[in-house]
Amino acid sequence: MLMAIPIGLPCCPVLEVVIHLAARVHVMHDDSTDPLAEFRAVNTAGTAHLARSAAAAGVKRFVYISSIKVNGEATHGTHKFAESNQPAPQDPYGVSKYEAERALQRIAQETGLEVVIVRSPLVYGAGVKGNFAQMLKVISRSVPLPFASVKNLRSFIYVENLVDALIVCATHPNAAGQTYIVSDGEDISTPDLLRQLAAAMGVPCRLFPCPPNFLRLAASLLGKSSQVERLLGSLQVDSGKIRRELNWQPPYTLQQGLQATVQNQPIFK
Repeated sequence: MLMAIPIGLPCCPVLEVVIHLAARVHVMHDDSTDPLAEFRAVNTAGTAHLARSAAAAGVKRFVYISSIKVNGEATHGTHKFAESNQPAPQDPYGVSKYEAERALQRIAQETGLEVVIVRSPLVYGAGVKGNFAQMLKVISRSVPLPFASVKNLRSFIYVENLVDALIVCATHPNAAGQTYIVSDGEDISTPDLLRQLAAAMGVPCRLFPCPPNFLRLAASLLGKSSQVERLLGSLQVDSGKIRRELNWQPPYTLQQGLQATVQNQPIFK
């Protein structure tokens, strides 16, 4: 599926800008014989086709929602992913997103289309799905969780902050031809994330200590390594570039975003 959101710039006609968000995302229990080909067909070839069509139609700017997975899967120590890092995608989704970025840069050179690439970490907000939604359900039931000993840090972005950043990328003159990493700017550990979500729900947060290496071993035996590593590992990003160059600041704090997510999540209404 492909989707474009056309918006108008001040004093400019509609379709001056296309914001491209849709993609083939992580497919649970993917049974395709060639997952990378499936991701490439939509995320790489589909994006390139849309960009060329936009350029041919006279669109001035193309804002592309990529993924922090282009940088990699995890950070260590004090390192944070930045736009200047060498890309290191590690799964078919990340590879297809990186290849789409490169295709867009070639199209920009060939056509003059202004391309802005936005890489985001996990996006949360009302109606969030996937692992984040599953975590909300578990917390709402006050299930004891073995994460009290986890010392990681992860970056996120609230959906309303992402929307605000996209509008700036669509309208700011200095954004043309740039790649930006966006986030709430407040990294948080898994235990603290669970505590804040539980507080927003008004339920107890029941955490108990368990060695992370033991959790990794158990996850490996159960075939859940990737899911558990998202709870144990760190993934931090540096969103300083968009703040410096475009004077962007997220309008909502992490705490405000988490509270709004809980209040507007369908399962809690």
